[in-house]
Order: sequence, then C-alpha cells, then structure tokens
Amino acid sequence: MRLHRLTLTAFGPFAGTERVDFDRLSAAGLFLLRGATGAGKSSVLDAVCYALYGELPGTRRSNGVRSDHAEAGLRTEVVLEVTLGGRRLEVTRSPEQWRPKKRGTGLTADKAQTLLREWAADAGEGGPGWVPLSRSHQEAGEELTRLLGMNREQFCQVVLLPQGDFARFLRADSKQRAELLGRLFDTGRFDQLERWTAELRKQHESRVQGGRQRVHALLARAEEAAGPLAADAAAHHPGEDAPIAEALGWAAVLRSTAAERADAAALRLAAAEAERAAAREQLERHSALAERQHRHQRAQQERLRLTDLAARTAPERARLEAALAAEAPAPLRAPHRAAQAALAAATTEEAARRTALAARAAAAGWSSPLGTAEELQAAEGLLRAETGRLEAAAADEARHGALLADRTRLQHRQEEAEALAEDSRRWLEDFTDRLERLRQDREDARAARTELEQLDARQQELKHQLGSAERHLRLLDDLAAAEDERRTRTDAAQGARQHALDLQERRLAGMAAELAAALTPGTPCRVCGSPAHPAPAEPAAGQVTAEDERRARTAQHAAEAELAAAERRVAAVTADAAAAGAAAGGRTAAELAAAIAELTERQQQLRQAADRWLPLGQQLERLERDGAAHREQLRQAGEQRARLTGQLGALSAELAALDARLATARGDAPSVAARAAAVTALATATTAALAATRTTAAATAHHRDTAEALLRAARDAGFPDLDALAAAALPPYELDALRGKFKQLDADLELAAAQLADPALLAAAELPPAEAGPARAAAARADDLLARAHRTAHEARTRVADLARIGRDLAALAAELAPVLDAHARVSRLAALLAGAPAENALRMRLESYVLAARLEQVAAAASRRLLKMSGGRYTLVHSDGLVSGTKRSGLSLHVVDAWTGRERDTATLSGGESFFASLALALGLADVVTDETGGMPLDTLFIDEGFGTLDENALEEVMDVLDSLRERDRAVGIVSHVADLRTRIPAQLLVRKHRTGSTVHHTTREDA
Repeated sequence: MRLHRLTLTAFGPFAGTERVDFDRLSAAGLFLLRGATGAGKSSVLDAVCYALYGELPGTRRSNGVRSDHAEAGLRTEVVLEVTLGGRRLEVTRSPEQWRPKKRGTGLTADKAQTLLREWAADAGEGGPGWVPLSRSHQEAGEELTRLLGMNREQFCQVVLLPQGDFARFLRADSKQRAELLGRLFDTGRFDQLERWTAELRKQHESRVQGGRQRVHALLARAEEAAGPLAADAAAHHPGEDAPIAEALGWAAVLRSTAAERADAAALRLAAAEAERAAAREQLERHSALAERQHRHQRAQQERLRLTDLAARTAPERARLEAALAAEAPAPLRAPHRAAQAALAAATTEEAARRTALAARAAAAGWSSPLGTAEELQAAEGLLRAETGRLEAAAADEARHGALLADRTRLQHRQEEAEALAEDSRRWLEDFTDRLERLRQDREDARAARTELEQLDARQQELKHQLGSAERHLRLLDDLAAAEDERRTRTDAAQGARQHALDLQERRLAGMAAELAAALTPGTPCRVCGSPAHPAPAEPAAGQVTAEDERRARTAQHAAEAELAAAERRVAAVTADAAAAGAAAGGRTAAELAAAIAELTERQQQLRQAADRWLPLGQQLERLERDGAAHREQLRQAGEQRARLTGQLGALSAELAALDARLATARGDAPSVAARAAAVTALATATTAALAATRTTAAATAHHRDTAEALLRAARDAGFPDLDALAAAALPPYELDALRGKFKQLDADLELAAAQLADPALLAAAELPPAEAGPARAAAARADDLLARAHRTAHEARTRVADLARIGRDLAALAAELAPVLDAHARVSRLAALLAGAPAENALRMRLESYVLAARLEQVAAAASRRLLKMSGGRYTLVHSDGLVSGTKRSGLSLHVVDAWTGRERDTATLSGGESFFASLALALGLADVVTDETGGMPLDTLFIDEGFGTLDENALEEVMDVLDSLRERDRAVGIVSHVADLRTRIPAQLLVRKHRTGSTVHHTTREDA
C-alpha cells in the first residue's frame, strides 16, 4: 500500500480545502508531521482511515467528521489516491450532512456519497484517465478491504502505529492483551469453537439424561404391565443409577414369569370352550322346536285374517278395475285440455288487438277496411310503404336542425373574432413606448452590474490587505514575545555553559582524588606505575564526578538547542511580519477598514440597481413575446371573420330548400318525426291484429282434432261417451294406493298358504310343546365360565406382549445409547481441554489463549530484532506461557530480558525511554506479523504517532537508525511528533497550523523549519 495524494474539504479542524502530497513527502523515505497541539496532525491520519474504511479510528469514532469552522454550503469530502495491489485507485467519500435549502429557509440533508475510480492507460477516447468502478458504499468498501487484506482495526494498529496503545500493552494484564490481540488476529473463531464444544457437551449431557429418563420410563411401564408379577420380582428391581444391563435382566425375569402364567390360562380357556359348546348345542335343539311350533300357529291365524279382509274389500277391487280400464285413453286427455286453453287465449288476444287497432286508426284518420285477415294484410302493406317515405323526410329534418346549430355556432365565432381583433388593436396602441422604456431600464441595470463586479474584486483585495495588516500587528506582538524568549534562552544557555565550565575546572582540580578512589592495594597506579600507595589524595567536599560533568554538558546542549529554536522562531516571525506588512500595501488596518466601509456603501447602492437586470430582461422578453402574439391574433381574427361570412351565406340557402320539402312531408303533424311515429304505431297495431287473427284460426282447428281423437279412444275402452270416461277415472294418488293395497293382500294370502304347507312346520305341530328353560340356564352358566377364562387368558397374553415389546424397546434403547455415552465421554474431555479445565489442561490455557500465545510469541520475536538495535543490544522481548496466580489467564505474559544482568523481568519495570523502545519495537513487530497473517500485502507507507519526547540524544539516534531501516524496499515512514530535534533530522515535513478559522497544512523542508 502506498499513499499518493490526500485532499480534505471541511474535514475535522480543516475549514476549507487542504491537499497533502504524500509522493513529495515520501521521496526521502522519512517525513515528519508536526504542528501545535490540537492543530490536526492526527486528523490527517483520520482522513486516510475514513477514505479507506468510511469510519474514523476506534478511539475517535464518536467524533464528528464535518469541520465546525466550515461554511454552511461547503460539502465535507475526503479524496485519497492510493496504490493497492499494483492498482492505482482514487476513493472519494462524503458523509451525510445538513446544508441550507436552495429555496426557502431551513436545512436539508445531503446523503452520504462514495466514489471509487481506477487509473487506466486507456480510459476512452484514446488516452489515459480515471475509470469509475463503483458508487456503492458496500461495494467500494468490500473492494478496498479485499485489496488491503485487513480490517479497520488491524489497519489502525498496523499502519498508524499508535504508540500510546502499545505502551499500555506492555503494562497490561493477560485479559487486556487478549482483547487487543483478539481484535487484530481475528481469533473469535477459536472462542466460538470453545463455546461450540461447551454447547455440544451440554447437548450430549442432555441426550444422556434423556436416555436415562427413557430407560426409567420403560422400567415403570414394565412394572405397570407386570401388575402383580412385579411384587414377586421386586428384589431384582434396578436402582436409579443402575446400568442398563440390570434393567434388561429385570425385564427378562418379568417376561419369563408372565409367559408361564399365560400357558396355564390357555389350558383353562380350552376346557371352558368345550363345556360351553355342549351346552349351546342342547339349547339350540330346544329353541329350534319351539320356534317351528310358534310359526305354524301364527300362519293359521294370519290366513283367517286375510280371508276376511278380502271379502270386505270386494267393492274397492271393482272400482280399481274400472279405473284401470280408463287408463287406456288417458294420454289423449291432456292434449285435448291444452287445445281448449290455447283456443280461449287466442280468442281473448285477438279481441284485444282489434280494439287497440280501432283506436289507432281513429286517431290517425285511417279510412281503409280492417275486418278480415285479407283486409288487415293489405292495410299493413300500405302503412309500411308510408313509413319508408317518412324515414327519408326525417333525414332532411335532422339535417335542417344541424344546419340551424351550425349557423348559430358560426355567428358566435364571428362575434368572438371581432372581439379578439378589437382587444389586440387596443393592446398594441402603446406597445412601442413600453418596449423602449424597458430597454433603457435594462441598459442602466447592466451598467450597474458591471461596476458592481469591479467593486467586488476591489473589496476582496482590500479585505486581503486588511487581513495582512491585522496579521502584521499580531506578528509584531509575537515577535516581541519571541525576542523576550530568545533573551531568556540566551541567559539560560550562557548560564548552563558557565556551569559546565565551572564543573570541568573543579573536576580537574580534584582529579587526583578521583584517580585515588580507583586505587587498589597491590595494583599499579595508572599515573606513576607504583604498586604501593602510601598517601592517596582524599576527595574534598563537593567533589565533582564524571557523571556530574556529563549531566552539566547535557543540560548545556539542551539549553543551546532551546536557544537555537528561539532564534529560529525570531527569524521566522520577523520574516512573516515583513511579508504581512508588504501584503498590506503599507496601509494601516484603520485605513483599510474605512476604505472597505466606503466601498461597501457604494456596493449596496449599485446592488439595488443591478438586482433589477435579470427581472427587467425577463419583462422585456415577455413584452416582445406578447406583442408578437397580439399582432398575430389581429391578423388571424380578420381572416376568420371573412371565412365565417361566406360559410353563413351558404347555410342560409340550404336551409330555405329544406324548409319547402319538410312542409310537404309533415302535413298536419307538428313535425316529420311525429307524423312518422303515428304511422309506425298504426302499422305495428295492424301487424299485431293480423297475427292474432291467424293464431285464433289455428287454435280452433287444433281443438277440433283433439276432441275427435279422444272420443274414439273412449269407445274403444268400453265407455259410451266422454262423460262416462271422466266418471271412471281416478286421481293418480288414489289409483296407486288401491293398486298397492290389493297387490299386498294377494301376496300375504300366498305366503300364509305356503307356510301352512311346510312339512317341517306340520311335523313340529304334531309334537308336544317344547320347554327350553333348563337348557338356557345351563348355557348361561357355561358362557359365564368361558368369559372369565377369556379375560384371564387375554390379560396374560397382553402382559406377555407388553413385556416383550418393552423388552425390545429396552434393548433398542441400550444399543442407541451406547454410542451416545461414548461420544459424551469424548466430548466432555475435549470441552474441558479447550476451556482450560485443570483436570484435562495442565496449563489452564483456553484454546483462544493458546492461539493468541503463539501469535504473541511471533510478535515478540519480530519486535526483539528491532529492540536489540534500539537498546544497543541490551533488551529482548520474550513470551511466557507459565501459570499465573488466581483465576487469570495463562499464556499471555510478556517479559523483557536484560542482557546486562542476564535476568528476565516484567515489562512494567522499564523506564520511560525504554518503554518507548519496547512499544515501538512491539508495534513494528506486530505490523510485520499482522501483514503476514492477512496475506503479505506490502505496506509501503507507515505512520508512527508520538512518543519521541522521552528519548535522549543517543537513544534517538538508535531509533532513527531503526526507522531508516524501514525505508528499505522503497518504504515511506511518517512520524507524528513535537520533538524539535526531529525537525533538523528529517528534511521532508508537513506542518499543520491552527487558526481561529480552521487549520491549514503546509509542505516544508528542513531549511524552512
């Protein structure tokens, strides 16, 4: 990943548009981001994160993206050019924000926008350029995350390298380290695996418990099914936690006992069935004889009753025979009755139609004869011909009405054309004068507009000069303060230099005592070479040591560095003040303010006139358009008036001709339509009367034919006339009732005779009466004995079947639970191992902690390579997986090995500068490991945020050497720091300045600094 350019608009502390050229900063491989506290150095890094992920870093996610200094109408936007995976991309992001409405008052929301583009050698039209890839937030985010190979949390830790987080990481406990490492290395899947195995263990426990409950339920069912047999086997009943084998044995004992009881019950049932069969056979013989004797007696009584009933119903039988004879001509009676009804209806209809026809003829003055059918037919023909002639005249009448309507409409249009022509003539009377006045007013407004634009440019120039004048005054105050500080720093530097010289002189004066302190009896002196030391010099009070002199020199160098910084500050402020005075044009702020006020007053006067330029143009355009429209309207009105006059003359001539023809066709009627309606109604009445007359003649002939056919059929059936036939006929329901009554009587007589002739009944009647009481009692006793035997045998068979089924269920359940119990044992051990239970895990280390420990070991190894160099070969970081006290996690301890003492100690014992070494090395090592973890995406740009203020000069040199090594393979490293020494060491710099109106960025060099 390499950054190229970043553009910020209304973002964070930046009120306007600021541009950062990372290509220019990265040319030297190492660049510095500096500025006052709160100026916005970290906001530059926030913008990079926001462009790539659409969110700020985790510690600042709650802060707003939009600048509080920005103008209301300026849209917040971040544009980043970056190379990812060999592809040069441009990502533009703008958050959702509120802006003033373009029309009316109030605010409206602009939706968040994202645009991802790629630089292509052939972007269309034969040249290179940007090619859009996506405008979707989700699609652009997924593509960028895929190319980066890391999520936002990893990016903020690996690329931005926040030193404060890693300094806390050094002193954190295992739980806090696990939280950071878990986010970076995405080990949540191992935590999910732990939870999954724990849940799986619970599921297996639930299945085992459910299996045991099913076993106990089957045992309870077996005990219930065994009934009294369970008491005999109570001694072998398994307990609550007994193995399944004991349950199977107890069930087998119950089944064996139940089978023996069932065999005994089957033998008793067979004996009871034989005894019942003999009793039933005896009872059936007595019952059959009694039944035959009873049937013979009932048949005799039934024959006597039926014979008497036949004698009493002889008259009804004769009536039935007559009615059956009348059934032959019955089918002809219905057509005869229908013909009578049709004749009566036709006669009534004919009378009504003739009455209506007479009324119509009288009303129409018709004198033609209308009596016979032939006369009616002739009159109908005459009326239809008259109707045809009147239909033709009706068309003329309709045409006459349409022409009258057309004439009225044309007259109205003629009047409207005359009115429009008069309106246009009145409107055009003063048109020329109005047009000339508007043109002159618009020319005056244009001149005011031109002068106003010139004054606006002049006002901007004056405002810029006023800002420079005000800045010049502020810089003069800053210059006085800087000079005061330079004097203070000069005095401090001179004092520190003098103090160092004094200490040097005092040390030289006491050098003999210092050398004597190093003498050892028997060891030659480094000055005289004598092994004897009879009178070594004694140290005086306030003896100066080499360490005192070194500290004084360090203080002298620091004071001189501060003096140099103060002198640079004076020079920079002096140059800025001179530039600001030149930009103000030599005028004071009061003079410039007065000139701006005078210019503003003139602008207000001109703005009123200039604001009328656009409305006057619209009015002029509208007036010219209206003038052309009225002239066209006057011309069209004249043409229309002439055309309508000719059309009205033609209509009047045609109306006169139609009036003459209609008067002839109308006759005495008010209109042709009325005359046609009267003739049509008379023709319709004539047609109806003719049809009714013909229907009556046909009905008379049909009635005569049906009467003759019915009379012939009655005589053939034996009836002298139609009246006798009608008297013999019976209603259908009464005929059916008599027919069914005598049919049943004849059948009952035949049945009684057949029963009395049965040989079996005759033989039974000759025997003594049968007695079945004793045989029935014996059969009842046998039935009761058999029922009890059946119940006993059924209970025994049911018990055997139930116990056998329960035994099979127990055997199947045992086979089913065997693998469940085995799996439960294995899963329980695995869950305990992954959860770090002491019984299965001697280190008490969870799976996620184990994975994180391996990652921490890799990070420590990668960090130690740089820490050794920064600490001059003294310190290395090591990972420890030893047990910790209490309930804390094991495996995430981090120690530092001191090569000077050979001992391993906690990282919390490091000093401030040493902690910076370790935290920086840890951050860089973590960046290497996370990069490898996420796919090895090369990180060509890194940022290191603060922490350099704790280093001395030598330590800073070591750190700079390590940072220089990061520039290998064309890598760029950005340092965010306040340390003054870094300004002289790092040429390429990005200065972030804060102002009351918002921060700005400036690219500087070491000379500029």
